[in-house]
Amino acid sequence: MTEIQMTKTRLLLIFVSAAVFFAAVGCEEFAKEEEFYDLKVAPEKLREIEVLKLREKTDANGLVDVNKTSAGKVELSIEQCRAMTLANNLDLKVQLIEPTIAAKQVSAEEAKFESVFFSNLTYRDIEQPTVLIEQADKYKTGTIDLGVDIPLKTGATVRFDVADERIKRIFKVTDANGVTTNEDIVSYTPSATLSISQPLLRGAGKRVNTYSIRILEYRRQITEALTKLEVIRVLANADRGYWRLYAARKELEVRQQEYESAQAQLEQTRRMVKSGEKAQVEEIRSEAGVAERLDGIIRAENELRNRERELKQMLNEAGLGVDTPAVVVPKTEPDPVRYDIDKSRLVSTAMESRMEMLELELGLAQDSSTIKYYENQTLPLAALDYSYNTNGIGATRNDAYDIMYDRNFESHIVGLQLIVPLGNEAAKSRLFESQYRKRQRLAGKENRQILIEMEVLAAIDQLEANWQSILAGRQNAILAGRLYEAEKRQFALGLRTATDVLDAQAKFTNAQSAEIRALTEYQIAQVDLAYATGMILGAAKVSWGPIVPDVSKAVME
Repeated sequence: MTEIQMTKTRLLLIFVSAAVFFAAVGCEEFAKEEEFYDLKVAPEKLREIEVLKLREKTDANGLVDVNKTSAGKVELSIEQCRAMTLANNLDLKVQLIEPTIAAKQVSAEEAKFESVFFSNLTYRDIEQPTVLIEQADKYKTGTIDLGVDIPLKTGATVRFDVADERIKRIFKVTDANGVTTNEDIVSYTPSATLSISQPLLRGAGKRVNTYSIRILEYRRQITEALTKLEVIRVLANADRGYWRLYAARKELEVRQQEYESAQAQLEQTRRMVKSGEKAQVEEIRSEAGVAERLDGIIRAENELRNRERELKQMLNEAGLGVDTPAVVVPKTEPDPVRYDIDKSRLVSTAMESRMEMLELELGLAQDSSTIKYYENQTLPLAALDYSYNTNGIGATRNDAYDIMYDRNFESHIVGLQLIVPLGNEAAKSRLFESQYRKRQRLAGKENRQILIEMEVLAAIDQLEANWQSILAGRQNAILAGRLYEAEKRQFALGLRTATDVLDAQAKFTNAQSAEIRALTEYQIAQVDLAYATGMILGAAKVSWGPIVPDVSKAVME
């Protein structure tokens, strides 16, 4: 066996061994593929439903303590409530990351015009047969290719390429005496190439090639508009939650006062029954009234806890979690002021301020840009190509580069390519689709304008209606209070029963509750009107900024 054959055999064995090794490793990787899952859930967790088991309370007949004191009171003004919401609200924290993501998408798309460095290293060992098999030529070449691709916003691509190739040619030479020897010839062939390819119709121009960047920039602005809308929504919900908590706390106070009055009525009745002024049935009626008022306190306390948890969830302040016993007490009182509303001005303000309208405007700008882009895509594909090349050759690298630098061997290549689609239905269909989408968005804009106008007018009407409810509720509470006091005097004189007094007391309490609801609903109506116009209540503007998460730890992991 010749040396060449032995070398080929060794190379074949190495290749087969490597193939077997990588196949075994691949099988092992497939066998352990489940290790790549970050979370594995047991099947029973997905398919089995557990039974809720509750523990019986030992003191089943314990009554609520209506005079218990609240531990850990936290008094908050509505301004503090807004500040905490802006700083801590989880919904906002989620939404405020969206503009950061959108900005990075724009940056990533802008990077498509970054230059690219490339390199290729190639080694070849070639045996090429000649007419006489025993005189086969052998080549060993090593090539280093370095260059830069520069994409331009006009659609052109510029390439600068430098290649260095070393060729070693080995061939057999037989002298006159029949002795065969190997001779080597080494040569160097460097080359430098500058080429440019410029589209002339389809894909030509800055407007077309920056289309994707422009679309993502519109989307980024839409994201910021939606984020601002979310900020307004969360602040409006915080204001509503604040006033609803205020109403729930005042309702509990009214119900406690009602209970205390019913308790005092019961004590008075017992004294009168004991002295013989009243029948025993009056005491029973008074006891029933006390029990009924106690149920009202229980319901009011439950409503207060629900409203308190809702506000705590929006505030998300440390020490004020939904599971903490801390009691939130609103210290800002309602300030009912009647406003002179200019309906047409508020509607115009809403059209300018509502983020939904800005979103539609940005969408229309996006549609216009898309139409222009697809109009360009319906054009034929034409490209002008130019390439300049200079070569060198020599027995040494210095000689070869001297020849290349002297540009003794230059070449210029100019080409024009033209491709005309027959029919071009795909491009035309995409163009029509973009035009239809713009028409659809224009129709949506008109509908949105009508809806916003309706929302503003409805909010104005509700504000005025709630003001009238304040006036009516206040008058009703005054009259119900007078009636209650009159019934108590009549009861003391023996002209009324305990039921009459309790009924008058219930009407007075309900009138007080209605007045409280009217006051808070008027405050909420102001919040709703501000929200309908795309604004917020308060003495100062609110500025927000996107959140940039710290991902350094995540990247390291």
